[in-house]
Amino acid sequence: MRAILLTLFASVLLLMLVVTALASWDRAVWRAGYLFAEPWFVATFADAYCGFLTFYVWVAYKERSITARVGWFLAIMGLGNIAMAVYVLLQLVRLRPDQSWEHLLLRSSTTT
Repeated sequence: MRAILLTLFASVLLLMLVVTALASWDRAVWRAGYLFAEPWFVATFADAYCGFLTFYVWVAYKERSITARVGWFLAIMGLGNIAMAVYVLLQLVRLRPDQSWEHLLLRSSTTT
């Protein structure tokens, strides 16, 4: 299961990096025009940031230091799924073979 999750989140990271690079090469985000007039853009934007915030709640629960919490908040709100994929990949890499899935999902009872 770990290999599947590593593959999944590495694929998400790679896909997001590729589509972001392609979009950036086409034009800068500030040159896209006023998109908030489009209801579907607003719905998609709100959906994405609600998802980012939901994911961040888990990150804030997992991370003990305020520095890590603030850093991950800024990364997730600024980079979205790119930062989210990196966070999960880091958690998976740190998960030892003898550890259960609870260690991936829950806050560590000891500081690491």
